[in-house]
Amino acid sequence: MTEKPTLPVPLNAHKTQHAVLTDPNRIGTAGTSLPVPNPTTSFWQTEPLNESSVSIGVNEEWTDDVDICIIGSGITGVSAAYHLSKIFAQDGSLSPDEPVKTVILDAREFCNGATGRNGGHLTATGYDGFVSRSAKHGLPNALREAYLQEHTVNSLVQLIKDEHLSDAVDLVSGGFVYVFFIDEEEHNAKEDVAAALNAGFAVRRVEWLTKEQMEQEYGTPYPGIRLPGNNLWPRKLIQALHALTLRRSPPTRFTLSIHTFTPVTSITPISDEESTKIRKRRWNVNTPRGTITSSYILHATNAYVSHLLPHLHGPEGVIPGRGQIMATRASVGRLPLTAFGANEGFEYWFPRPLKSQADVDNERPLVILGGGREAAERYELYETDDSKVDEELSRTMKRFLPAVFPGKFEEGKEPEMEWSGIMGFTKTGDPLVGPVVDPNDTSDVDQYEGQYICAGFSGHGMPRAFACAEAVAGMIANDIMIAGGSKEKWTPPSWIPLHYLTRNE
Repeated sequence: MTEKPTLPVPLNAHKTQHAVLTDPNRIGTAGTSLPVPNPTTSFWQTEPLNESSVSIGVNEEWTDDVDICIIGSGITGVSAAYHLSKIFAQDGSLSPDEPVKTVILDAREFCNGATGRNGGHLTATGYDGFVSRSAKHGLPNALREAYLQEHTVNSLVQLIKDEHLSDAVDLVSGGFVYVFFIDEEEHNAKEDVAAALNAGFAVRRVEWLTKEQMEQEYGTPYPGIRLPGNNLWPRKLIQALHALTLRRSPPTRFTLSIHTFTPVTSITPISDEESTKIRKRRWNVNTPRGTITSSYILHATNAYVSHLLPHLHGPEGVIPGRGQIMATRASVGRLPLTAFGANEGFEYWFPRPLKSQADVDNERPLVILGGGREAAERYELYETDDSKVDEELSRTMKRFLPAVFPGKFEEGKEPEMEWSGIMGFTKTGDPLVGPVVDPNDTSDVDQYEGQYICAGFSGHGMPRAFACAEAVAGMIANDIMIAGGSKEKWTPPSWIPLHYLTRNE
């Protein structure tokens, strides 16, 4: 049996990361500004879904008045537009007198935030942390978390297959293996799976793999757990969702425009006297290109929400953190197309399918690897500059795969690409979904009426954001219908944890 090499990253670091995350002395001003204008280029930006996708939102005619303004063109913002279009297109009884006009704004190019920079994983791990979530939020909400991740992944995979997009978005359903570097993680995982099963959640096709099995199948001397999982090209998925939204939206019921390179600098209220539209306009959305009047605003900017919502700055809101990812070649032939995670989720990686003839001839897969934050003094928290990568973390991650898979990767090998991206963390690890609420405001006036938030996915957005966007889209649509005379009240879907909701009545 292969001897376990020394790993280059600290282990069991989640608790100390949380202490840094919630330390008020480290807050500074990070997150209160707009994204930097010159970010690193991610691997996912090297190849668009189609030729026109590179210019999404660049040349559209300016929109100055809408019903709904979505800020952010990542998975949350585009998913919300997709769900809104379905609501207004499919249910004729909900159709308003005139189309619901929606615009998406982004400070940079289309899908250039965390979604366009992440690791490409799409796997539901609802069992993870089941015991602690049950203790903290109650068993029903722990089950809802598990169901939400299943709902997200199943919905997206089914959508991809129904629309024949598997090849277009590089969907690979090769499973997911979590590698246990320490006994404590394996013990906790077994307790979580048992608790989830006892609670009635069907943890799908879980296989516990011994060190011997892991070494034989994957070439790593650690035990693991294998379950269904997927990876894909995240930016292509969002481009496809955007295209579907446009194609399926009857212009008599729902319209969507998008403006990229259009940062929102401020939001100011509109008085009742100034609002003359059929649907009351509440807000001026101010940008360098002009002002857009809107009835509803959805903040889908994840790490940057405190730029426009100052009360969400710091540990009580959403905290930015920089992640780092590289694309590196294996030094051996074909690898199983399996996604991996390890070390409390700090590290994650998967081999890309061999597509080019050169790759097939050489049979040296390109592996997308993210992580290393726990090797940094501050865990890269309160960092918003994704125009650079940290050289020390880069050196650490060059040693990671050679240590985990001895003989399969060359230590110190320069990656083909390396980039960074900014994630949004909350102190609970759970996103904020629903109306914007300032807990410090004791007045009876709803100073954020019509503003909603869906942000703070804490590095775990791909298996949660699509469903959370579905929930917040339902809230906004329902409020539009109530304003139009409907008596139906929005009720939370059975799969959303109630502690996610900013206003749970």
